[in-house]
Amino acid sequence: MTTVYDCSVIELSKHHSDRKGNLSVVENDISVPFDVKRTYYLYDVPGGESRGGHAHKGLHQLIVAVSGSFSVTLDDGSIKRTYILNRPYQGLLVVPGIWRTLDDFSSGAVCMVLASEGYTEDDYIRTYEDFIKFKRDKIK
Repeated sequence: MTTVYDCSVIELSKHHSDRKGNLSVVENDISVPFDVKRTYYLYDVPGGESRGGHAHKGLHQLIVAVSGSFSVTLDDGSIKRTYILNRPYQGLLVVPGIWRTLDDFSSGAVCMVLASEGYTEDDYIRTYEDFIKFKRDKIK
């Protein structure tokens, strides 16, 4: 059974040029411990709004604040941990079986998510009650 302690911040490679800015690279099975099969990003999130509010049964994700900042609260049904993401060269690795909520988006924030699988509705756990049941069933 996964816990919030199975999730961690990953440093992405950062290449710096005084004249040309910075570049970070994400490579399958090198920068992230899975093959990226889907990428999407959130932007123009109105102040005070939350995103996420779900869990996945089998999906791994790397969440990156490409621009601006936001908080990610992870919950394994027993323990909650909150991370502030605000560096484009860091990503939060989220393993399956973890409830996540994204809040406190700064103006202009862009959240990029790299996912281990394509979109499958069956992989989502949409209510917290179903999430707790899913976690309990995993213990049995």
